[in-house]
Amino acid sequence: MAEYSPMMQHYLETKEQYKDAILFYRLGDFYEMFFDDALTASKELEITLTGKDCGQKERAPMCGVPSHALDMYVAKLIQKGYKVAICEQLEDPKQTKGIVKRDVIRVVTPGTLIESNLLDEKKNNYIMSIFKRGLFFGIAICDVSTGEFYATKITQNNNFERLLDEISRFSPAEIITNDLMYSSIEEINKIKERFGIFISKGEEEAFKEEANDIISNYEIIDETQNKIEKLEEELFILSAINGLLEYLNKTQKIKLKHLNKIQIYTTNKYMALDINARRNLEITEKMRDKTKKGTLLWVLDKTSTSMGGRHLRRWLNDPLIDIQEINKRLFAVKELKDSIILRGDIIEALKKVYDIERLIGKISYGNANGRDMISLKNSVKELPKIKQILSKVASPLLKQLYEELDELKDIYEIIDRAIIEEPPISVKEGGLIKIGYNEEIDKLKLAGSKRKKLVSRVRS
Repeated sequence: MAEYSPMMQHYLETKEQYKDAILFYRLGDFYEMFFDDALTASKELEITLTGKDCGQKERAPMCGVPSHALDMYVAKLIQKGYKVAICEQLEDPKQTKGIVKRDVIRVVTPGTLIESNLLDEKKNNYIMSIFKRGLFFGIAICDVSTGEFYATKITQNNNFERLLDEISRFSPAEIITNDLMYSSIEEINKIKERFGIFISKGEEEAFKEEANDIISNYEIIDETQNKIEKLEEELFILSAINGLLEYLNKTQKIKLKHLNKIQIYTTNKYMALDINARRNLEITEKMRDKTKKGTLLWVLDKTSTSMGGRHLRRWLNDPLIDIQEINKRLFAVKELKDSIILRGDIIEALKKVYDIERLIGKISYGNANGRDMISLKNSVKELPKIKQILSKVASPLLKQLYEELDELKDIYEIIDRAIIEEPPISVKEGGLIKIGYNEEIDKLKLAGSKRKKLVSRVRS
């Protein structure tokens, strides 16, 4: 039997490492898929199936999509419940002899989307890790696009029913589990039947009870923002957190620096609402068609920012049962209701604030552009004004917000000094940095400008 071509050998070696994902393999201006991936993708994406010579008697099934339309095609596959591994060219083909070096730079899954155009701006995109031992569970939940990270344990009675309640609360786009949970067929089938969530098995060794790395790299707090001591005793929580972090590191291939705080919560702080109660109450989606229009959230959501919309959704999904906490929130709402000027000033200021949480997520991923930075600068510019507005509030919750609000003046100053006001969309176009920000960059710009003028004179 003839050997595969060198390019196809590398493709097959890469595919072997990502068996559960559709591999988008970069070849020039296209991402190509081969063999079973091509058969699946051509059907799901409704694109033409062709073939490619690969050193064998029969041509390999092949289909491809243009590189500039990558996000659109990846989104379609994710919506249909697939994972996508993106294998990129790591060298310039024009300057390379032989096979271009390639490697997978990211695995996109339903729970790890960060692209704003692929997400509902007023809804979190959670990924959940479930660790099971005996009859008990540890849970970790993260929204990679915003940096939110929560964890808890379920060690009371009716444990599986409580687990379903937590899944219903967060409505994750993806769940990963340890071996015991994944092999609990009856429980897994109930989750799939009720929620239709993409579920996969993580590596068992990832669900470890190690606390040192978590304590060293993350701020661990409780629901009142106080630091948690003795996390090493919370074995179920540790296993769930480690399992989720390992999965994120493996799929995203970078250090997610915006994931720096983990909130440990208790399930008895909020009213337990099972999936049937949530569905019948139509809190965030209609029972009939799962749309937002006509729900309680639709009626109440007059928020000015995407962040506010997501926060309101969480409040409605997590009804408080502590009277002091309820009253604290009610006093703040009453003050805003009664003071038309205060409310109006806050609304006007917030209208100029972009989605800071997801902008920071894009920056952490390294795929933010100059316009994202200007959006962040313009948002941060409003923070001192918002803090000034809150300086005379009376209710405890609004006072707390005033005291904790960081004006981020250093961030504003750095971006203001560095980035031009109307930068190009792509960072590859250059021309992002202001003259005077960096002496070395100024020299390179001047040299480039002189070179262009010289070439222009020669041609003329």
